[in-house]
Amino acid sequence: MSKRRTKAADVAQVTNAIATSRDPELVDFLGHEGHSEPTSGEGEALKAGIRLGFLLHDVSRMRRSAYDQFMKPLGITRAQWWVLAHLSRHDGMMQTQLAGVLEVGKASLGDVIEGLEKNGWVARRPDPSDKRAKRVYLTKSAQGLIKRMTEMEHVFNSRILRDLSQQERLDLTRALVTIKRAIARLDSDAIAPAP
Repeated sequence: MSKRRTKAADVAQVTNAIATSRDPELVDFLGHEGHSEPTSGEGEALKAGIRLGFLLHDVSRMRRSAYDQFMKPLGITRAQWWVLAHLSRHDGMMQTQLAGVLEVGKASLGDVIEGLEKNGWVARRPDPSDKRAKRVYLTKSAQGLIKRMTEMEHVFNSRILRDLSQQERLDLTRALVTIKRAIARLDSDAIAPAP
């Protein structure tokens, strides 16, 4: 069984376990019907936060999957697209710097870049000041691909956001940026659960 199927099966199993849970605390937090509502504002806030967390996760997962299907005709993966998009703004970065910026392991990035090289979209060259380091450059053929993907992404975003007004889109963007900044401010101690 592939890793993708295994992960999907794991997610389905966990989702089913939550949906059929008899744990009153978990059921209460997730807002399933048939259980008493929290009496305090704090309980409501906690329940809303958990619901929002699940919703953010589901929207992100569904968008990634739909985006992959939408871009499939171009023969490029989402990981490859992120590398190309970043290089389109910072061409010639060292591979180690690129891994840090994209927050991926060096080995994982190496695999992605190898695939991009095989398709003729990037070229790795030694850094002039350190021959052991590699810099990654876009090729001419990548420029056309990036233009096409940008156009397709605009169509994709138009489709998934069409039911939102311009003001709702701006509000959503502001809210997500606020959440992103708050997460960035967290340190490992703040994330760890209290004993």
